[in-house]
Amino acid sequence: MKVSVIDQSPVPAGTTPAQALQNSIELARLADRLGYERFWIAEHHALDALASPAPEILIARIGAETKGIRVGSGGILLPHYSALKVAEVFRMLHALYPGRIDLGIGRAPGGTPLDAFAMRAERTREPVSDDFPQRLMELLAFLDSNFPSDHPFKRIRVSPEMPGSPEVWLLGSSLWSASAAAQIGLPYAFAHFIDPEPTRSAIEYYRSHFVTGRAATPRAIIAMGVICADNDEEAERLFTSTRLFRRRVRMGDTRPIVPPEEAIAELGTARDPIVQSEWPRYVVGSPETVRSRLTAVAEQLQLDELMVITVVHDHRARMRSYELLAESFSLEPRPESRAGR
Repeated sequence: MKVSVIDQSPVPAGTTPAQALQNSIELARLADRLGYERFWIAEHHALDALASPAPEILIARIGAETKGIRVGSGGILLPHYSALKVAEVFRMLHALYPGRIDLGIGRAPGGTPLDAFAMRAERTREPVSDDFPQRLMELLAFLDSNFPSDHPFKRIRVSPEMPGSPEVWLLGSSLWSASAAAQIGLPYAFAHFIDPEPTRSAIEYYRSHFVTGRAATPRAIIAMGVICADNDEEAERLFTSTRLFRRRVRMGDTRPIVPPEEAIAELGTARDPIVQSEWPRYVVGSPETVRSRLTAVAEQLQLDELMVITVVHDHRARMRSYELLAESFSLEPRPESRAGR
């Protein structure tokens, strides 16, 4: 089974966002060497705990620092941007790293309503709440140069012109996104770590309603939270930082990720909200525990690829988690990346 990485560039308390970005680059080099399939960078705005509001910039740097891993966005939040501009940016990335670029597209705001308002180019009118499908179709048409002959955008040439294009994925955490990906014929990535309740229904709906489009057959990934350590107890200790981070975010508190000792003190005996789902947001434990649980999910959903996200305070522990996970799934290492030569 293929395993991939989605990274939010988490900021550990006591460090800086600049260091968090360097951590992401270091993690990407490691993922490349270990044999992970892809490395996606998330987009978030005005969050002290997450450092990357511009995935495309980090993609360009990571592409240069790695050798074989696919690099992409997880995802570009299309409502904020011109479809043409996104097409140009990712065509440029495709020209630099042909055959290695993924363009994951989402429709979430990635921040507060005020953040979303501040990012709008046009503030003289109310935003159109349902224009995401139109933007998405325009983006695909720009990437493929296939506007209808009578469309005014037919005359626009998207540069740089070269064979092929980025691989486009639709991202989401709802049945709406599953339906859209199926109708348009796009590969689909479901954010189980955001909302685990509709995971099975979303994947099954996507497959059963898929119409051949940009993809010939349905391709689905689910992204799950994972913390892997040498034993279950240490993994659970590391997980306390993640639990507190999620609890704070629910309360509108976006401070950086604290160490386990501080998290344990603040959490006390509080329990996480109960979610009615077949599988937890985060799989936490030793390599044997994590492999067993992830494999069970993949088998039940008939997946050949899983994507994992790891948010902990200690960057070394995060790196170690991905090392242990790669070993447990017997990923095939790649030759040393650019940075390792």
